[in-house]
Amino acid sequence: MIEGVGLVDLRFGEPLDTYGGAPGEGNARTFGVQGYAFTAVKPGA
Repeated sequence: MIEGVGLVDLRFGEPLDTYGGAPGEGNARTFGVQGYAFTAVKPGA
């Protein structure tokens, strides 16, 4: 999906616990959900 809009040089960071303290924290822990920071470049922008 990201590459489909023309972004290149996609880089992902380490997994982050983005649900700590949130209402859905229990579900996130059950299913192993984590967030990832990423960067990408859109040529010509």
